Amino acid sequence: MESGMDPPKIFDRFYDSSEEEQENEFLYTDTNTAGKRLDYMIQFLDRRLENHHRNSDPLPEFVAPGGGEGIFRLPVRAAVHPGRPPCLELRPHPLTETQLGCFLRNLVCVDDSELWVGSENGVRVWSLGDVYKPAREDVVVNGDQETAPFVQSVTVSPTLCLVGHDASRMVWSGHKDGRIRCWKMLADCRDGDRPRSFFKEVLSWQAHRTPVLSMVVTLYGDLWSGSEGGALTVWPLESIEKSLSFIPEERHMSALIVERSYIDLRSQVTGKGICCNIFSADVKYLLSDHSGENVWSAGYLSFALWDSRTRELLKAFNIDGQIENLSVAMDPTIEEEVRVKVLAGSKKEKSQSSISFFQRSRNALMGAADAVRRVAVRGAFGDDRKTEALITTIDGNIWTGCTNGSIVQWDGNGNRLQEFQYHSCPVQCLFAFGLRIWVGYASGLIDVLDLNGSKLGGWIAHSSPVIHMAVGAGFIFTLANHGGIRGWRITSPGPLDNVICKELGDREFLYTKLENVKILAGTWNVGQERATHDSLISWLGSAATGADIVVAGLQEVEMGAGFLAMSAAKESMQVGLEGSSVGQLWLDMIGKILDEGSTFQRIGYRQLAGLLIMVWVRNDIRSHVGDIDVAAVPCGFGRAIGNKGAVGLRMRVYDRILCFVNCHFAAHLEAVNRRNADFDHVYRTMIFSRPSNILNSASGMVKYLLLPCFIACIMYIVWLVYSSRLPLALSIAAGVSSSIQVLRGANVTGIEPVVGIPELSEADMVVFLGDFNYRLDGISYDEARDFISQRSFDWLRERDQLQAEMKSGNVFQGMREAVIGFPPTYKFEKHQPGLAGYDSGEKRRIPAWCDRILYRDNCSTTVSTCSLDCPVIASVLQYEACMDVTDSDHKPVRCIFNVEIARVDNSIRRQEFGEIMGSNEKIRHMLVEQNKVPETIVSTNNIILQNQDTSVLRITNKSGEDIALYEIVCEGEFTIHESGQLSSNHSFGSFGFPRWLQVSPTTGIVEPDHIAEIAVHHDEHQTLEEFVDGVPQNWWCEDARDKEVMLLIKVRGGCTTEIKSHRIRVRHSISGKKMPVERKPKNVNTQSSVLQRADFLGNSCTSDVFAHLQNLHTP
Repeated sequence: MESGMDPPKIFDRFYDSSEEEQENEFLYTDTNTAGKRLDYMIQFLDRRLENHHRNSDPLPEFVAPGGGEGIFRLPVRAAVHPGRPPCLELRPHPLTETQLGCFLRNLVCVDDSELWVGSENGVRVWSLGDVYKPAREDVVVNGDQETAPFVQSVTVSPTLCLVGHDASRMVWSGHKDGRIRCWKMLADCRDGDRPRSFFKEVLSWQAHRTPVLSMVVTLYGDLWSGSEGGALTVWPLESIEKSLSFIPEERHMSALIVERSYIDLRSQVTGKGICCNIFSADVKYLLSDHSGENVWSAGYLSFALWDSRTRELLKAFNIDGQIENLSVAMDPTIEEEVRVKVLAGSKKEKSQSSISFFQRSRNALMGAADAVRRVAVRGAFGDDRKTEALITTIDGNIWTGCTNGSIVQWDGNGNRLQEFQYHSCPVQCLFAFGLRIWVGYASGLIDVLDLNGSKLGGWIAHSSPVIHMAVGAGFIFTLANHGGIRGWRITSPGPLDNVICKELGDREFLYTKLENVKILAGTWNVGQERATHDSLISWLGSAATGADIVVAGLQEVEMGAGFLAMSAAKESMQVGLEGSSVGQLWLDMIGKILDEGSTFQRIGYRQLAGLLIMVWVRNDIRSHVGDIDVAAVPCGFGRAIGNKGAVGLRMRVYDRILCFVNCHFAAHLEAVNRRNADFDHVYRTMIFSRPSNILNSASGMVKYLLLPCFIACIMYIVWLVYSSRLPLALSIAAGVSSSIQVLRGANVTGIEPVVGIPELSEADMVVFLGDFNYRLDGISYDEARDFISQRSFDWLRERDQLQAEMKSGNVFQGMREAVIGFPPTYKFEKHQPGLAGYDSGEKRRIPAWCDRILYRDNCSTTVSTCSLDCPVIASVLQYEACMDVTDSDHKPVRCIFNVEIARVDNSIRRQEFGEIMGSNEKIRHMLVEQNKVPETIVSTNNIILQNQDTSVLRITNKSGEDIALYEIVCEGEFTIHESGQLSSNHSFGSFGFPRWLQVSPTTGIVEPDHIAEIAVHHDEHQTLEEFVDGVPQNWWCEDARDKEVMLLIKVRGGCTTEIKSHRIRVRHSISGKKMPVERKPKNVNTQSSVLQRADFLGNSCTSDVFAHLQNLHTP
């Protein structure tokens, strides 16, 4: 832009088509994007001017104190979250319902330019050059409307593991059906005016009969794969190369050649009489260490170390680092069972004559509950130190993450060095890049460590477990269990974060979209009665016309001792939670009233004994509603029986979390403290989840084998209660309740809330509805009837127990309720119309507002305008009781909410992120500084080796301040003909080092003003063993002609993906011919940014040292 020109106005950014703007690789604007930005900006201005439209004035409300304290503090919401670095939403959190059968499960980055993702139905690829672009509307997959552009494979079996290979730019995927597939990204093609990448499957074969759980490509190009039951197979490089080289007419033979070339390592080792636990455990992880000499295989509790050249077992050891002996150790579970049986036998010898029948019954039932607890814990979780992640760092060490949250450091020889623990939740994944280690936890947390294990920072990255990570294009990409992918700068936490956060926050109005939702919530204690069609129309049908979401909560749907006992037993075992036939009848009746199918869709429900919550959404917004989870919390009889308690349903609406909780608290006028305690228990312990499969077969059998025990136990408790033995019943119920909590905890699907913060506290809006059972204090039956007939509700509200307790901060802290303008809803004679229907029997219960609807949203005293800082603001339009309904002793109550929701258009936000990164001068300057590669010198660019020769390659870091990191890879192998011409031995690029060449170490750290020495050795390995169907068939000699290898040395800084490269030609000379200095091999692309290098050294012997490096330090 010329000097003196006015800076562009905000509208200019949408329509300016100058060449300068088009050349900026970070800017992607089109007419659709510009229109969206303008719409959002106008919405923002309307909010600032307070001209936003309201359908009607909201009702006045009573607000309880205590909402900003402790567990009742509002969740933090902002355009840019203040508690974590700014992130790039590569794939925003999709709704669970859109991901069934296609969840993403693993990541790998190839050549710093492509992000490959394995899913349950194939493979996806993101070009990292397109991460700031909007989604292509013509190829959007369900759930990916705001995802960065990607390409997807045809549907195949679920992908369980991925391995990328930079040199060949190939990706290997292991699948649930036991197949291994090889994929290769092809050249971009033009699709209209836009380039479009695509890839294809180039090789596929049946590797295992069971799922492929892990894979690794060794330094020498062999592909190792692990499966269930200790199966470990090697697929030699030679057979893979041969299959890839076939012409199309021969391609049908490729899979057969690879399949028959397998090497079964387990059979080879066990055939020698060696037997240990590693050979019976699933091979969950495979790793090639940075020395290139060893391969690690790991199960949950054991490890094995293999020689990658000879494929021999070097060492087997357990998670404590103890060397495995050659005998099979007794399973600790079996030892525990034996111990329990011995103890049980000794106890039977004791006399029981002095113990009463009730005491013996109590002991038996408590023993059963304890057995359930012990077996559930052991069966569900086993050893809490199971290995869940395995990585290698550039300094040659190995790191493992465990289910107890610990992180263990090992050396390259399998010796346990030290252990760190920063959190108690399970580690799900680890990733190492440069001088940093990233740790992903089941709670959604990420920690950043240095190579010594010291914590550099941490933040909550996702709302569900972080299951995989990969680095590319300056970002560490994290994959959450729900399928969302976020990119974080690899320098985070750091000063760059603050600049990006401020810029993104200032542009909030460009990517904020407002939505409006009407919610109809209703509660009714039906007293085990059936409702007429007219009653349901009066309660819900007449008010649902303008509603987008309908929530109905019922109490006392079905009661009775037998039903309560059966319900409690099912809850304890987490089986049969689909509800009762009576509950299904209510679902059908209300669904019919709401015209379910044509107008509304039922999205979820949950029943706990007599409690039932149901939710319907209008078809118009169904695509924006999902992640449906349910919960149940019993509060009756020792917190074990569901005659009192709560059921809840949680969902995401326009990317905001809404929770609805249907409650039935303790009855009777004097039980105020019990009601308060019921609320506190529900609020703190409600955990939203679905029954899961994480329990193994042992605990699964526990559920069904012990179900009769629990039914008998609950029935016994109910009998004791009715027999007036309440203290004994409560003591038994307490033991049962603790067992139930253990089993329930085993069924949580993996979302672990922040320690000490209930899940309800993390919601944007919470609605409590139900029969709270709070009564009127200090008033007689006749006085209450008089005030009701005069409609003097203001005086009655002063006697309301609930409002009194809320004012005192004892219950429903921080919640709001519209001012009540209807008569008390309890207690009525059934089928008696009008206010004359209040209880006139012998007990003459005082009328009360038992049935209530309360809520809280994101609104605080400082923020009251809907924005990304306060994304959900609700108001009450109607709050009324249906006094004409006479089917129950309670009147149904309904409430209509007007809810404003502010959400992020992640496609626009991603483009803004890219524009900030490309146009902000301060950020660009900081990136240049961070991406600097230390000045480094490589001692030679040509090496000649004869038999058994060793040459020393030196990398010198001339920087006096910055650490340099190096990695050496084989870029290609060539055969030298008698004419002197070179021919490549790999049609698809190099897969690894040739077996005659050893380079050690292949990675390392060079401190400032230091020298790293790398040994380049020729190994006399002239013969190869060929396997057919797992059996060695013959031996054959390698080509005796001279060979030449092109080594590529990649050098970068401590925490950057920018590299400088240097190429070294290594010749294995059998004929003794000298290597021309200047000649370059054909078909080898050189990069423009190369390191400085010294003059050619004839044989590069160890005594050759440059004079100007004499003062530098050598390790």
